[in-house]
Amino acid sequence: MNNLNRRDFIGKTGMAAAGILGSGALSEVFATTAGVKKKVALIGTGSRGTGMWGKPVYEEFKDVIDYVGLCDPNEGRLKYAQSYIGGNIPLYQDFEKMMKETKPDILIVTTVDATHSDYIVRGMELGADVVTEKPMTTDETKCQAILDAERRTGKKVTVTFNYRYSPHRQKIYEIIHSGDIGEITSVDFHWYLDVHHGADYFRRWHRLVEKGGSLWVHKASHHFDLLNWWLESEPESIYAQGDLQHYGKNGPFRGENCRTCPHKGECDFYWDITKREQYMKLYVENEKYDGYHRDGCVFRDDVNIWDKHAATIHYANGVNVSYSLTTYSPYEGYRIAFNGTKGRIDAWIKESGAMERPHYDEIMVNYNFGEVEYIQIPQSAGHGGGDKRLREKIFRYPEREDKFRQSAGSRDGAMAILVGVAARKSLDSGMPVKIGDLTDLTPRAKKA
Repeated sequence: MNNLNRRDFIGKTGMAAAGILGSGALSEVFATTAGVKKKVALIGTGSRGTGMWGKPVYEEFKDVIDYVGLCDPNEGRLKYAQSYIGGNIPLYQDFEKMMKETKPDILIVTTVDATHSDYIVRGMELGADVVTEKPMTTDETKCQAILDAERRTGKKVTVTFNYRYSPHRQKIYEIIHSGDIGEITSVDFHWYLDVHHGADYFRRWHRLVEKGGSLWVHKASHHFDLLNWWLESEPESIYAQGDLQHYGKNGPFRGENCRTCPHKGECDFYWDITKREQYMKLYVENEKYDGYHRDGCVFRDDVNIWDKHAATIHYANGVNVSYSLTTYSPYEGYRIAFNGTKGRIDAWIKESGAMERPHYDEIMVNYNFGEVEYIQIPQSAGHGGGDKRLREKIFRYPEREDKFRQSAGSRDGAMAILVGVAARKSLDSGMPVKIGDLTDLTPRAKKA
């Protein structure tokens, strides 16, 4: 590396990864727009909408944004969201009416995944830039509609890939692009969801492919985006295998939801939602409006997503990735290894579960014919510290230099979900699927 020895590099970039940076220059950049508040509206007032983009945005950025509207078809959940977020924000059940009356500069989309494209496209048509939760959408047709609308309207889509902003994942990016382990040739990436968090996807609307696109899209788009970002390349083809062998129809018994289930005393997956006050107010008290059960049975017959996933992904720059996702592990976390021409990066990130969890995330760097180095990154709350840093980039410092290329637009959102869409198609056909066959985007060996 130029001008820095390896140990100096680790120390200096560790400070950046942990967020130990002066804020004066960043404030100066944002000061160019001081005094002009952005009008913000939100569609989708579930736990993610209220907990990540509702209350925190309202409280942290009052000086630079005005919250002008909240929208949700469930009137009870909408009213609770208003009281939870604060500020007596105007409420709407009619999306078109909210957009036309409030004319927001920024629309935040946190609805059921399959409906994202409807609000993203219409939001841009009505004059707003859009901030959308991942996944950007759930199939190739909706993806193309978003790409077309962005080109047609000139508005901007931002996809909220918060994992990019967590310090330890940023550190991996820095090490890769330092060149110390040479050219990356292959990656081993294995993600483990535990029997609490993993099972939760099978309780909710995510259990249905038609609503969440399956975990290939809803959950794994996070992981595929990390790969695309780390490698600074785009996926070219994928061959996938998967099955539903643990949840859904495979259960020993089933009910409608945990509260009413006669098997709660013998079911390992029984979950008492009554112990979560916010979920009671947000969901249970408002079931009468739409019939949605937040504590649905993980063994319901209508579960049609996969609970085990394995894939081989080939990138346009020649890198091959071995990927898997398990949804019933005793612990939560992931293992990843980058194989390079000069060395290898290994990380085993443990987030929760039966195993003892350290107060740091460790990255091991092995150099061919050289030493081994261990880098410890302090752990932070909120998806590894990514949530707060992402919000600050969007609302406080939108013009700040994006040194680590963490901001994600529609192309990033598309390339993340298209791997999962292609995986579903590969499962159906038993053959590899080319990403370039799904939309008008041609995968690039080097991201622009």
